[in-house]
Amino acid sequence: MNAQRALLILLALLLALGGTAPARARGTGDQPELTLFLGFIPNVQFAPIYMALEKGYFAEEAGVNVVLEYGDENIGVERIAAGELDFGVISGEQIILARYGGRPLTYVFEWWQRYPVAVAALAGSGISSVHDLAGRTVGVPGRFGASYVGLSALLAANDMSEADVTLEEIGYNAPAMLCAGRVEAAVVYIANEPVQIRDQCGEVTVLPVAAEADLVANGLVTNERTLAENPDLVRGMVRALSHGLADVLADPDGALRASRRYVESLPTGQSRTATTLAADEAIRVLRAAAAGDGLPPEAAAALAESLSAVVNHDEAIQMQVLLNSMALWDAPRLGETDPASWETTMNALLRAGLLPGPADLSGAYTNDYLPEP
Repeated sequence: MNAQRALLILLALLLALGGTAPARARGTGDQPELTLFLGFIPNVQFAPIYMALEKGYFAEEAGVNVVLEYGDENIGVERIAAGELDFGVISGEQIILARYGGRPLTYVFEWWQRYPVAVAALAGSGISSVHDLAGRTVGVPGRFGASYVGLSALLAANDMSEADVTLEEIGYNAPAMLCAGRVEAAVVYIANEPVQIRDQCGEVTVLPVAAEADLVANGLVTNERTLAENPDLVRGMVRALSHGLADVLADPDGALRASRRYVESLPTGQSRTATTLAADEAIRVLRAAAAGDGLPPEAAAALAESLSAVVNHDEAIQMQVLLNSMALWDAPRLGETDPASWETTMNALLRAGLLPGPADLSGAYTNDYLPEP
């Protein structure tokens, strides 16, 4: 029965995986060019940005032709603070650190409403709670950034500290290190790495930081000069991102299509016709099995083979990453940030030893540029 349920869940996903060409972006005419900085590399997790570009929201709401630039988050912080760029997507802890160092950045739209970091362990490891990490080897990219801050907050929320675990710096290789048994648990990005671990080596237990501590994750950031000199541009950029995000939450299939133009590595499955026909046949087989004596191993293997012929497994993984990300983005009021979460984030930075002393948070964030609810 468990195998049949798993197949039915898969089939629900399959019906969404059609190979449709992306919509064309609207023309921007002679509008001025604006570079929007994004950390990391082109990825389906930037789908709200891609959707806003495809639907022309930046042109309509902010009057600009947005060009994307990807790179290291620290570089983005410095360039926005220096006025070389006006906007970027930056994490909350970086804003606090920047403000403490005299860099005039302000966070104007909270995109990731739940902190995207967790600790993951293989299901058979005996780790099912944060307290089970005591005495275990825990992998972390390094003693910096969102992963380290998140781990510090997670441990502190359970009256633990780094001294209670054996911390090993593993770079951004959590799935490989965990599957190889090099560490017993690892700090991961919750949207994509648990999916990779499960795909590579089995079921995984996930302990989200957000369940224990409300930290500020990534959002739209600008500098104080832009706020002072061009507040209407800030409002327009916020509205455009808000519209793109709302559209993705309402239409994940459309978000996947919009992302294809910007993420060259995003895989494509078979046509929707082929996928739907294969899924319909699989449903018929499963219903017959449920009405009879179950599904023999040979029949299950044949069913899996027929589905794999029309479904791109890598595309299914990316769709799951998108769905996981959407759960972290959604909120009653998109973009709104909570002052209490900034205090929590600052305290986590202090405990981790990354912040020398309390920072003045008064100019670090604002909700004043959000669309009216």
